[in-house]
Amino acid sequence: MRTELVTTLKRKTTELLSEVERSREPVLITQHGLPSAYLVDVESYQAQQKRMALLEGIARGELAIAEGRTLSHEQAKERMSRWLK
Repeated sequence: MRTELVTTLKRKTTELLSEVERSREPVLITQHGLPSAYLVDVESYQAQQKRMALLEGIARGELAIAEGRTLSHEQAKERMSRWLK
């Protein structure tokens, strides 16, 4: 992963955006020597958001199982039949 100063981002915004879009590699932007932001292409960001939503759903499901909030197959079919009419 490439690292750039915030001043480079200010001076070469168009060039950096083109490189990120082409390479699909994020760029770490630093300010005063500290990480400040990541510059990523839109498609990679959207894919990351979809993966995050999926992982959060899995985590909610695992928590429900751990807490005993589950249904039998018959109970689930009965509940779903209300929506599938």
